[in-house]
Amino acid sequence: MSIFEDTALLVYSCVLAFILGASAGSFLNCAAWRIAHGESFVKGRSRCPACGHELSLPDLVPIFSWIFLRGKCRRCKARISVRYLITELLFALITVACLMRFGLAVIALRNWVFLCCLFFLSLVDLDSYIIPNGSLVVAALAWLAAVWFGEEPLTALWKGLLAGVVYGGGLLLVSLLLDKLLKKDTLGGGDIKLFAVIGLYLGFIGTLFSVIFACVLGLLFALLRRARGKEGEQIPFGPAIAASAALVLLFGEPLINWYGNLLGI
Repeated sequence: MSIFEDTALLVYSCVLAFILGASAGSFLNCAAWRIAHGESFVKGRSRCPACGHELSLPDLVPIFSWIFLRGKCRRCKARISVRYLITELLFALITVACLMRFGLAVIALRNWVFLCCLFFLSLVDLDSYIIPNGSLVVAALAWLAAVWFGEEPLTALWKGLLAGVVYGGGLLLVSLLLDKLLKKDTLGGGDIKLFAVIGLYLGFIGTLFSVIFACVLGLLFALLRRARGKEGEQIPFGPAIAASAALVLLFGEPLINWYGNLLGI
């Protein structure tokens, strides 16, 4: 039975998805912070970034700990960035949206892993201007493992791989050309590899819209930083790419179908 056929089951599933998403968001934020600061995210307990105090269970409840502690360390009373609250709440909502979009299915798990990777690499890129290769590898492996559970797996396999190669290779050529004309770096290697992985998940049409949305979001992000007096700073493009891919994945099906019908494909 589908969860959408029973209201009680749907509500229960959404609550569990929210808790899972908040917990995952907390972990991804912690892992991104540690990687950006040259630390291992698989060893050592979480601690206050100000005083180094190891956090106990009451300090680690996603969303609620930050609210109940009023955004302060229990021990030293130093301010804890609102980023912790935002990331936990945001990814909780993203997880619920993934459940509502794909239901309880293998594709839902695959796409949730993809969203985890997008969220994680965005946080790392914001801190260190680097898109970690590990997140791209995990996303690619999740796609490859799940493709065999869908309809016509061989067709889905070659279409996804072809889209990844076309967008990754095409953007690499465009980047090299612009680098030569403008005499400066335009698109980072991590951004290009990210678009190649997005091609696996979204196909030709979906990735096309993702590229367009990423350019728009990137421009808005640059204007926002300029308005805040940070015009001269380097601008990470990974978060804009990741956000555009997530939007197309979760909400872009009507747009993709419309464009596909327009082209007769």
